[in-house]
Amino acid sequence: MKVLFAASECYPFLKTGGLGDVAYALPKALRKIGVDVRVIMPKYSDINYDFKSKMKHITHFDVWVGWRRQYCGIEYLEYDGVPFYFVDNEYYFKRPGAYGYYDDGERFSYFSRAILEAISHLDFKPDILHLNDWHTAVSAVLLKHHYWQSDFHKNLKTVLTIHNLKFQGVFGREVLGDLLGLDDGYFAEDKMKYYNAVSFMKGGIIYSDKVTTVSPTYTEEVKTPFYGEGLHGLLAGISYKFTGILNGVDYDVYNPATDRSIYVKYDINSIENKKKNKLSLQRELNLEVNENIPMIGIVSRLTDQKGFDLVANVIEEILRQDVQLVVLGTGQYVYEDLFRYYASIYPSKVSANICFNDGLARKIYAASDMFLMPSLFEPCGIGQLLALRYGSVPIVRETGGLKDTVKPYNQFTGEGWGFSFRNYNSHEMLNIIKYAVSVYRNNKNAWYHLIKHGMERDNSWNNSAKLYKGLYEGI
Repeated sequence: MKVLFAASECYPFLKTGGLGDVAYALPKALRKIGVDVRVIMPKYSDINYDFKSKMKHITHFDVWVGWRRQYCGIEYLEYDGVPFYFVDNEYYFKRPGAYGYYDDGERFSYFSRAILEAISHLDFKPDILHLNDWHTAVSAVLLKHHYWQSDFHKNLKTVLTIHNLKFQGVFGREVLGDLLGLDDGYFAEDKMKYYNAVSFMKGGIIYSDKVTTVSPTYTEEVKTPFYGEGLHGLLAGISYKFTGILNGVDYDVYNPATDRSIYVKYDINSIENKKKNKLSLQRELNLEVNENIPMIGIVSRLTDQKGFDLVANVIEEILRQDVQLVVLGTGQYVYEDLFRYYASIYPSKVSANICFNDGLARKIYAASDMFLMPSLFEPCGIGQLLALRYGSVPIVRETGGLKDTVKPYNQFTGEGWGFSFRNYNSHEMLNIIKYAVSVYRNNKNAWYHLIKHGMERDNSWNNSAKLYKGLYEGI
C-alpha cells in the first residue's frame, strides 16, 4: 500500500505545533509495519541549510491557482528512513515561518493543488492521499472536481485528519473561482459554504473518503455545539466515515534513558534519578534547591484554549501550597505577563521562561513531579504523553485526548497514573492540585507507583500506526 502524507509542517524541517510531530512520527511508524508512506510539505525558507543542501531536484511543472499559473519544483530528501517531497515556490514560501500571512488562502490553495499535480509527475503513485488540517483539506475537493478523469488520480482515496477544528481556513466566497477554479455551485450548505464564507476544512470533511480526529473523545465532542465550531451538525451526520485515533509519541526521540538534553539519564528501573534532574533544574533556574518541594511543570502555548484563565484565577492559592511552578511557552500577553509578574515577586517559587526551547522543555519533563494541563479543549495533546514518558504525573482536565490518555488515581485500588478534574472551574482545578500535592507529601509509595504506572504506558505510535493501516485498508 502506498500513501502520500500531505502536511503544512513537519519536524525536523519546520514545526509550530503538534501537527509537525505527527507528520514525522506517524509515517515513520507506518513504514515499520510495511506501508510505503511518503511525506509532501512546502519548502520553507526557514528549513535548515543542512537539509536544503542535501535535497535533490527531481521535477518541475506549472500549477494553476485560479487564473494564475505558478511554478512548482519538487525536491526530494530521505530522512530517518522516510522519503520527503518538498514543494518549491519562492513566491509563496520564501518568507519567515509558516503561517499568519495575508495571502495564506492563496498560499495553501496553491499547495493543495500542487500536491495533486505532483502525483502526475512523480514515480510514486499513491493509493491513499492523507490530508491534515485545513491547509491541505481542500485537496479532496480539487481532486473530485479537477482530476476525476485523470488516470493518475481516478482510483486515489482520501483521508482527512482534523488536528484542531478551531482553525478551518475560512475565506471569502470569491476564493472559489479566484483561487480554486471552482464554480459558484460550491457555495452551498452541502459543499463548502460556511455562514457567508467558505471553509476549506468543511470541503475536506465532505469530499474525503474517511475523516479522523486525534482522539476518540474529541471525535464525540466535535459533534456538539460547544466544540464543533459550527460544523457539529455535519460531523454528527458522517459517523459512517468518522473516527478518532490517538496520537502517539516517538519513543526514539523522547526517551529519558538516552536523552542528551536532560541532566541525568534514567528509566523505569532508576526513577530515583529524577530527583537529580529536579535539583539541577532548580539550580539552573535559581529556584530554592530542595528535593522535597513539589515542582509543577507547564510546557504549553499560553492561551485561553490551554486553560490559563483558570490558573490566573487561583495562582496565589496554588503557590500557597508551597510548590514550585516552572513555566515554558509563549502566547497571549496577559498570560506571559502573569507568569513574569509572579516570577518577579516569588523568584524562589516561580520560573517564567517566555520562549520555546526544546532542551529546556525536556529538562522540565524530566525534573517536574507534576505536569499541569487544564485545557478548555484538547484534541489530543502531546504534553501529557511526554510527561508520562518522563515520569511526571499529569494533572489534566477531562477533555479530548487528555481524558483518553490519563487515568485518574484511585486511592482505594492504587490504579491510575494521573489526576483529573471534570468541570472547567478554577477551584475544581485547585482542589485536584491540592489533592495531588497531598498524595506526593503523605504517601510516597503511592506516588512512586503513579510514576511507575505512567512510565509503563505504551504511548508510542505503534498501536496508532496499526489503526491507521487498518483504516487505509478499509477504504
